[in-house]
Amino acid sequence: MAPAIRLRSAVALLGRFPALAGVDLDVQRGEIVLVQGPNGAGKTSLLRACAGLLPVVAGEAEVLGHDLRRNRRAVRRRVGLLGHAGFLYDDLTVEDNVRFAVRAAAGDVARIEPTLARLGLTGRVRTTAVGRLSTGQRRRTALAAVVARDPQLWLLDEPHAGLDAAARDVLDGLVREAVGRGATVLLASHETERANALADRVAHVAGGELHAATTEPTTTDAKEPLHVA
Repeated sequence: MAPAIRLRSAVALLGRFPALAGVDLDVQRGEIVLVQGPNGAGKTSLLRACAGLLPVVAGEAEVLGHDLRRNRRAVRRRVGLLGHAGFLYDDLTVEDNVRFAVRAAAGDVARIEPTLARLGLTGRVRTTAVGRLSTGQRRRTALAAVVARDPQLWLLDEPHAGLDAAARDVLDGLVREAVGRGATVLLASHETERANALADRVAHVAGGELHAATTEPTTTDAKEPLHVA
């Protein structure tokens, strides 16, 4: 089976700036891969490129079997990106935001109710406009929009940020359950201890390049290394 993510000398531009400067990366289906690096290293750009939001202008880039250089829009319904902004509409309620995300991805609306309940977005919060929510509630709403879509590839940018301890535990459980159903996860996080406990592998990014990859020592199983520049 082809990898969920396959990049070869991939270059992605942010305006005229090369946000990714020749990246090689394989992520197998069902893996959780953690991307680490300093601010501005290219972690967010890597996730956005895999989501089809940042154009790859050189090299090869395939995500879930789709060639991102030919048609980067084709992959968008099959991936779920949790970014810093959250992709939420302030004038819509929590439930309406999640419902909109699910329908845009042609997902199963039956997943909305249990997802809202799992993340504690019930009662008055559920019918509150997102613009009136606290930071933590907004973050849980953005997460619910990803979870309810049940994407094949989860792209998580600092997913634990803004969440309390209980919500962080719920998030970790949801990630593991998604992988158990066959999903793949690529996440960027500065919270080393918690993220390492989730990840199968770690890739280090600097200057828009992947410099090294390791098998995370949270398991004794031998695994093939990531292919990196």
